[in-house]
Amino acid sequence: MNTVYVENREITPSKIVCVGRNYVEHIKELGNEIPENMVLFIKPNSAISDEIYSGTDEPIHFEGEICFLYENGRFSAVGFGLDLTKRELQKKLKSKELPWERAKAFDGAALFSQFVKISEISTDLVIELEINGKLVQSGSIQQMIYKPDQILAEIQTFISLNDGDIVMTGTPKGVGVVNKGSAFVGRILENDSTISSGEWLAI
Repeated sequence: MNTVYVENREITPSKIVCVGRNYVEHIKELGNEIPENMVLFIKPNSAISDEIYSGTDEPIHFEGEICFLYENGRFSAVGFGLDLTKRELQKKLKSKELPWERAKAFDGAALFSQFVKISEISTDLVIELEINGKLVQSGSIQQMIYKPDQILAEIQTFISLNDGDIVMTGTPKGVGVVNKGSAFVGRILENDSTISSGEWLAI
């Protein structure tokens, strides 16, 4: 089983629950409609990886996200996550009204920085993603359609979260193709200070 870290403590998530279409500008950039209800999907533990794959059969897209780790009935830690997507395959599946798993839940489709403990969820949390030194994504909790507490409540209407599970809260605008050799730096900031970060080189 794959693991993540909360301040150097190793955790094994049983699953990752992801929110789709949670930033209006990202919805617009992909030409989608704002959903009437929260869009949720799941990645298995096997999707967790330490390496970014640029893809061989088709291009893979990156999506930086604010992520929360669930323990003891609440979101107990925050970290940066990359949701990797086979975008063209996703479009084909959506056009046929088929599930997204082949495009979203494949091995290596989720990467995470170290998680940092939190006593409460700050409304000042911000995500930043740089690729080769250029800022490509930036977004805050305040820009989310559904805030973390709403997301947690909605998830719990139909599925149980186990201690160590991760919730990815959606991506702001600026998604794009993962190019081999590109250097990714993802950060979570609070009041303009970095509280968690991760670095990866696309292979």
